[in-house]
Amino acid sequence: MRAVDIIIKKRDKGELTREEIEFFINGFVSGDVPDYQASAFAMAVVLNGMTPRETTDLTIAMAHSGQILDLSDAVDIAVDKHSSGGVGDKTTLTVLPTVAACGLSVGKMSGRGLGFSGGTLDKLESIPGYRVDLTTEEFKRQLKEKGVVLTGQSLDLAPADGKMYALRDVTGTVQSIPLIASSIMCKKIAAGAQAIVLDVKTGLGAFMETLDEARILANLMVDIGKLAGREVVALLSDMNQPLGCAVGNSLEVVEAIDTLKGGGPADFREHCLHVSAHMLILGKRAKTLKEGRRMAEKAIADGSAFEKFRVLVQAQGGDVSYVDNVSKFPRAKFVEVVASPRNGSVSQVQARSVGEAAVTLGAGRAKKSDPVDHSVGFVLHKKVGDRVEPGEPLFTVHANDEAKLAEAREKVLGAYSFSDTDVPPLPLFYD
Repeated sequence: MRAVDIIIKKRDKGELTREEIEFFINGFVSGDVPDYQASAFAMAVVLNGMTPRETTDLTIAMAHSGQILDLSDAVDIAVDKHSSGGVGDKTTLTVLPTVAACGLSVGKMSGRGLGFSGGTLDKLESIPGYRVDLTTEEFKRQLKEKGVVLTGQSLDLAPADGKMYALRDVTGTVQSIPLIASSIMCKKIAAGAQAIVLDVKTGLGAFMETLDEARILANLMVDIGKLAGREVVALLSDMNQPLGCAVGNSLEVVEAIDTLKGGGPADFREHCLHVSAHMLILGKRAKTLKEGRRMAEKAIADGSAFEKFRVLVQAQGGDVSYVDNVSKFPRAKFVEVVASPRNGSVSQVQARSVGEAAVTLGAGRAKKSDPVDHSVGFVLHKKVGDRVEPGEPLFTVHANDEAKLAEAREKVLGAYSFSDTDVPPLPLFYD
């Protein structure tokens, strides 16, 4: 078997066998298949696609290119959730402790933010001392003893994916639904997940801007899960405007804590309850969405969800006094309330523009080596469908640099559109 023949076969719209895909991926990881051949292979996939069976074989080959985590000695069923990312998406911080408080142990490995999309690890690191580099042994022990873990990917999980993604990033081959689906699913399978809830975002602030694209990706990931013997549910959720009101690391942690205590913005709270209900069904703790939702609501109402978040932070070395008293989080030097320039109904809050404005302030990274400022960001006071009067607060900017504040203020003002007639609120979920 030769790598060049596999590339030619895919270039000519042929369907690859499992053996050919495994040969190519194993050769790529070992160094026998050079980067330029892997780039040519990725481009052939971008142009000609893959069948669900081919995509599943690619996913499994990449998952098995490194360690496969076995969690069976720590939990009866390993349930994971994945969000395809967005602006203001702090769902994991609220959902994990909520489902763990309902008796479903959940361990998750999350990533950092790059570009306009915020990363869960960056948010958690705004809590002083919080460790995101647990070893495999620490991960499994904490999962068994505390029922909740949220850390970074410190293991040698799916190294083929890391290597392939670095190439795709610089060769114009990121936008391929089979490559995106296999990249997401191989890490979930390698991390030991038996059941997975996928939160696939669609809209102006999502990787999949149209509902059709999001649906194709979601269906493919569910197919991969089934073919790989996993239970998978995909939710199509809105990312035309930021989720919740807070955008920025410590601001989002505070909003997640507020939600765990029974407060928080209505859209974010509803989103978390819906995702939690699906996780509880997959984890065999609830039989119906209604029952799962009731369990999640009860965990928040009786304080057990918030208590589980305290347990998580304490277990991973974080200063729990910040969780108990959120006023301890560092405050940005400049806090400016920006008023609405006109009256009417808010018709759009362009999520990507808000995310990019947060990067301008230092809340995110333009490149991987950039430091993150945990205290900066925005709090949106008006969302799509809200009525607004001139001079009424529209959003608040938290900044540590006056020039950056001015630039970010204009970007977010530009993200808002208004209508003279009433505008309905955006749906949270499409399917």
